[in-house]
Amino acid sequence: MGTLLALPALAVGTGPGLARQVLTWQPALAGAEPWRCWSAAWVHFSPLHLGANLAGALMLLLLGSVARLPHQAAVAWALAWPLTHLALLGVPALVRYGGLSGVLHAGVAVAAVVLVRQPGRPPAERWLGAALGLGALAKALSERPWGAVVVHPAGWDIAVAPVAHACGLACGLLAAAAMPLPRVGLRSRSSSPARPPGSSAG
Repeated sequence: MGTLLALPALAVGTGPGLARQVLTWQPALAGAEPWRCWSAAWVHFSPLHLGANLAGALMLLLLGSVARLPHQAAVAWALAWPLTHLALLGVPALVRYGGLSGVLHAGVAVAAVVLVRQPGRPPAERWLGAALGLGALAKALSERPWGAVVVHPAGWDIAVAPVAHACGLACGLLAAAAMPLPRVGLRSRSSSPARPPGSSAG
């Protein structure tokens, strides 16, 4: 998952070229051009935007490796990826969106839910998952996603769409909550460990 998110984002870069026209999320084109549900994550609007999101992706991948999240976590994250952008159909005022941040919020939610839910996890890891989830929720709420569709936070050179972060968090939570999880340490073809999770707004 991390490779599918990070490498295309690096390849697309931050230039104002054709990629922005054909890859960004645009609700008016979602039905005719469904690939935008995935490709929007690869488009970034400035080097700062791209760098911050790549750093976030790296941190998620490290968390997944250290916490030994099962491959079901990666499946849940993959499901949440397009759902995060489809959820933006409910916000037609967001006419264009790009960036990894919504999908990264989904990955944080997946990691948190798996740490809390997976059978056999020690209490310390469950508490870590709970803290991670509550921290992500507090961040999303502090951004007031029910308010302005795009905001211009200090220190950023792009507009930010808080609602995309909230959509990612919700979709990641739902995908992970619905995913059957193997007991920690149980190895089989169906439960062998794998790497997980790892606006013009972003």
